[in-house]
Amino acid sequence: MKYKLIALDVDGTLLTDDHVLTPGTIEVIKQIAEQGTEFVLCTGRAPLSCIPYMEQMGLDDYAITHNGAATISVKDGSVIHDFSLRSEGLERYIHYCEERNLHYDLNTTFRLYVKGAAGLSREALDMYRKFLIEPKDLTERPADDPFVKMTVSGDTPLMDQVMEEWNTWTHEFNVLRSGDYFIDLMHKDSSKGSALSNLAEIRGIPAENVLAIGNYYNDLTMLEFAGLGIAMDNSPQEVKDVADVMTASNNEEGVKLALQKYCL
Repeated sequence: MKYKLIALDVDGTLLTDDHVLTPGTIEVIKQIAEQGTEFVLCTGRAPLSCIPYMEQMGLDDYAITHNGAATISVKDGSVIHDFSLRSEGLERYIHYCEERNLHYDLNTTFRLYVKGAAGLSREALDMYRKFLIEPKDLTERPADDPFVKMTVSGDTPLMDQVMEEWNTWTHEFNVLRSGDYFIDLMHKDSSKGSALSNLAEIRGIPAENVLAIGNYYNDLTMLEFAGLGIAMDNSPQEVKDVADVMTASNNEEGVKLALQKYCL
């Protein structure tokens, strides 16, 4: 078996647009895991928002969460590595969002906080529930639980506008478009690629024995790192250009088809 570590993005890759993990995909992943291959979910989600999918697949390996800001052992919930943010550096971004009435949240490794959580709109609550998240009010955060990610969300034209304006700023953080509706701010050294590289080194697995599948700009670094980087058919062209090969879309079980082809 050439590939000893398989990294999978979650939204737009492993899951369908309806956030479904198909039985066929589960079965193929279980077959490969039985051969001794380790799996890691590489996602912008928090641990509690992605580990249930690992459990659904019968896996207890790893989760690279918050777009590389925190790597978790699924087996025991321990933190293998995380990047905390300087809270003072976030103030200008928070001020920008509040001045324009943009929705934002602040994430520690295991919790998501929102200012005025009790007054969130039904639309915002529905969004969080899709991602298996129950937001807490910002006033509830313990002082010793550092932030690892800030996320700004809104419709695509609005996020396009925010990115256009923020691209004129000098940033101390990694400012990343993680989806059509999301912009993430993380530590400057935080990315899926760097976290995957770190995990592979810990596990003693060379890059050529790593396979990665993703569909969006936040997946570029892990597709570049992996010995085989696979882009979903629903990826933007820039992602397809970086990948080594293509597979079908997330709604056509592209992950299952790729793993059958290259790992079974």
